Amino acid sequence: MFDRLGIGHLTELTAGEALLGFLTPLFVMAALFVLHMVLPGRRVPGYVVNAATGQPRSYRLNGLLVFAVAQVLWWFELTGMPRDWFYRSSLYASAGGTVLAVILTLIAVFSQPPGEVKNPFLAWWFGRTQELQFFNSRFDLKMFSYVVGGTMLSLNALSGAVWHYENVADLNPGVFTFAAFVSTFYVLNYFVVERSQLYTYDVIHERMGFKIIWGGFIVFGWGFIIPMWGLAAHSDPGFSGGWRVLWLIGAPALYFAGWCFHFGANMQKYTFKRWPDRKFLGLIEPKFIEAGDRKILHSGFWGAARHCNYMGELCFGLAIALMWGYFDNLWAWMYLVHVIVLFPLRQRQDDRHCADKYGPDKWAEYRQRVPYRIVPGIY
Repeated sequence: MFDRLGIGHLTELTAGEALLGFLTPLFVMAALFVLHMVLPGRRVPGYVVNAATGQPRSYRLNGLLVFAVAQVLWWFELTGMPRDWFYRSSLYASAGGTVLAVILTLIAVFSQPPGEVKNPFLAWWFGRTQELQFFNSRFDLKMFSYVVGGTMLSLNALSGAVWHYENVADLNPGVFTFAAFVSTFYVLNYFVVERSQLYTYDVIHERMGFKIIWGGFIVFGWGFIIPMWGLAAHSDPGFSGGWRVLWLIGAPALYFAGWCFHFGANMQKYTFKRWPDRKFLGLIEPKFIEAGDRKILHSGFWGAARHCNYMGELCFGLAIALMWGYFDNLWAWMYLVHVIVLFPLRQRQDDRHCADKYGPDKWAEYRQRVPYRIVPGIY
């Protein structure tokens, strides 16, 4: 079956290797936990208010340093693992990580008092508490899940590029482009502006259930490389002449455009929440609707569409699909399908949150000013 799916090379492990692959997420989380706790970090206030104190929650951030140390450990094989191990074991690691996420969720949810959601399954899926912090707020489970997820997304992609280099004779530049772009524009950029993540939808609204725990630790870390499962074994697609130039330049350019939309929109919102009167990039005047003591931004990216950052994800998905050069291979389109299914649902969910947060009249005014949901002029 796996051979028919084009991922048979990911099952070529001995029984002992398969078990080690299954346990790899556990070992990774333990190692990154140690790094996170012993490496220096900075304390910053977030956007979410601690109901017990009435003050913004405190977070200790050192994701960039953890990411950098993990890269060095992986590259020089200081843990004893070969550089292609994460990719070769990714099928088993995804299964083991999912089981681990189930266990972590059971502990995280049912160690908390019952909340609004009485159905046990829905409580397990969505969670009961917004934050789980330990060791005098030195460790935050939600932010740590993104440290693990982001670090492993990069290492899994780079590991796949190493496997491709060592096992495929006619190298496909798309494999290396994917690994490079994911590790820099997507992951490295995330850690460089890690504090801005404290102002995002996930941190502000999501609770600690299976949805966020599995999504942060496993889907982010291992799931986002799924297109590579079916395409790292493929050689150069063989384009020539102008088509090759268009392919080699067009797909990365589209990815970069997606990064501009995604990063630009998120950073504009972050800038506005911290410094409401500051022009974004020194150019874009903050225009907003007054909603009591709150403000709804409607200029720049947020005047073009209510979730212009999600359009960046659409560009990412399409660029990734094109990057491999195998347009008829379903694996290439997996991330784009994920985006098309997930983000319109999240957009609608966020609309409901915002209507409650700002008031239905003010949110209706914003929707009238900014009629497009994700793609300006289209949707």
